[in-house]
Amino acid sequence: MAQLQQPAHPENCVAQDEVQDQLVAGLLAPHAHVSPKYLYDVLGSRLFAAICELPEYYPTRTEAAIFEQNAGAIAAALGPDATLIDLGAGNCSKAARLFPSLRPKQYVAIDISEKFLREAVSALQQQFPKIKMTSLGMDFSSELELPAAVGAQRRQFFYPGSSIGNFAPLESLKFLHNIRKSIAGSEGGLLIGIDLVKDKAVLDAAYDDALGVTAAFNLNLLNHVNRLLEADFQPQQWRHRAFYNEAQHRIEMHLEARQDLVVHWQDGGMRRFAQGESIHTESSYKYTEQGFIDLLQQAGFGKVQTWSDERNWFMVCHARIA
Repeated sequence: MAQLQQPAHPENCVAQDEVQDQLVAGLLAPHAHVSPKYLYDVLGSRLFAAICELPEYYPTRTEAAIFEQNAGAIAAALGPDATLIDLGAGNCSKAARLFPSLRPKQYVAIDISEKFLREAVSALQQQFPKIKMTSLGMDFSSELELPAAVGAQRRQFFYPGSSIGNFAPLESLKFLHNIRKSIAGSEGGLLIGIDLVKDKAVLDAAYDDALGVTAAFNLNLLNHVNRLLEADFQPQQWRHRAFYNEAQHRIEMHLEARQDLVVHWQDGGMRRFAQGESIHTESSYKYTEQGFIDLLQQAGFGKVQTWSDERNWFMVCHARIA
């Protein structure tokens, strides 16, 4: 579970058409699916922040402990005065905790919910007035073209929370390659968090918490789709399902129909869902340490440094370009 990107300006006619076409294609597929980037409207972003505080959701606190315990070594790997580019910044708290040790020259926050992001960056700027800050709402899941306002030298991309897990392996390789292309000079790199393969029971609980916050987060996607497609999904007709698919090394999140139902959307679109039929809303792939290092090297990264927790549940790594 991690934040991905959606088009920043859905009010733009061309972008809105693309969003609608993508959603309709997924809903009409033999196995219905919706990209996880649509989990993150303003409410979705806030629900995800709440998920990160849950006792079952180990990635956030485990990753934070790795950063805290290895702050000096991580700072040395990145070097000072970097342009820190935070992909899927959310409320910017993860990057902010690193500011005292990393001492970036510029902080560039990119996220799916532009309004939520602007508020977070505005508050953060007051705390760290000496750091130049830029907020960008953009879809970087397929392309990564940064504006001139983003410093070109010493770019250090920051992708925490195992967000890379939302991509299938081949998509991950393409995404990492796009980051590699956006780094100019040998001093640039990538600081990334990776969730590692572990016991199924731990993974299942992390994505289906006792309080039902993750269920609310998943169900809220239907409200977002209603707005984007003028659809008539009724969240109470659906249930949250999440489980670890051991064969694919991934968590899967689905929304399952509680009854036979029909969903309509603009321009006469519709689909019938049978009771028990589901919409696949997210996959979260888990890696072995060597497996992810191999992926980085395939994408054009060279020197890789890694840090992990005592249980080897989570890994943070920094990679320079080859």
